[in-house]
Amino acid sequence: MKRKIITIDEDLCNGCGNCVSACAEGALKIVDGKAKLVREQFCDGFGDCMGDCPTGALKIEEKESDAYDESATRAHVRSMGGADAVQRMQEAAKQHEHKAGPGTAGHTHGPGGGCPGMRARFTPGQASAKAPAPTSGGAAIRSDLEQWPVQLHLVQPGADFFRNRELVLLSTCSPVASADAHWRFIRGRGVAVACPKLDDTEEYADKLGRILSDTTIPKVTVVRMEVPCCGGLTQILLEGIRLSGRKELRAEEVTVGLGGDILGVRSLAG
Repeated sequence: MKRKIITIDEDLCNGCGNCVSACAEGALKIVDGKAKLVREQFCDGFGDCMGDCPTGALKIEEKESDAYDESATRAHVRSMGGADAVQRMQEAAKQHEHKAGPGTAGHTHGPGGGCPGMRARFTPGQASAKAPAPTSGGAAIRSDLEQWPVQLHLVQPGADFFRNRELVLLSTCSPVASADAHWRFIRGRGVAVACPKLDDTEEYADKLGRILSDTTIPKVTVVRMEVPCCGGLTQILLEGIRLSGRKELRAEEVTVGLGGDILGVRSLAG
């Protein structure tokens, strides 16, 4: 059948892995440093991965292809990531149906509409019914941050605040979404903050590798948002761990929901 499906220009692909993290259907993987389509039946053609490609290597094309196989895709996703991955795929499918419109489930459609993380959401809670908090004056809640700088571009390997403590790699948005970010993630840890979508991340993995080569750092935790584009930060960390050469380093990923809930914690190494 002729349908819309992702295509990859390998000459443009830099192997960053952002698209792999953004694809809830597990249709992409990195092979020999380049993104590859695992199987055409796993690609639903909505292009969530496109919004995460820094080089423009991905695009949607209409061409002869096997039909999207939801059942086979679900089994594939389960084999890779278990029930959590299947749930993420199902949530993505609901978003895709909403974008495609009524009566279009399972049908082909136009290009994906960019990264799901850029779609506006507004979910007012109890705080919205109260008067805004003061922006100046009065006592402030004490910060648990013990260092400066915090941005990954600016921190330096070997800094005193990294030695003999765990490292937390925070996505830029996660401490904004999480009301308890300071005591939950920052307290007692060295901190680096980065955005895999908006930062120039070219040197990030190398810098993390040099930071983590300090064997006094026992563990690193990456805190990311639930949106697909944030998964690129986990890929950067994994590459940094590889470059550090350390086998004993413990690492985990914490996923924060848009409402601040902890959606999942998984071990990455150690």
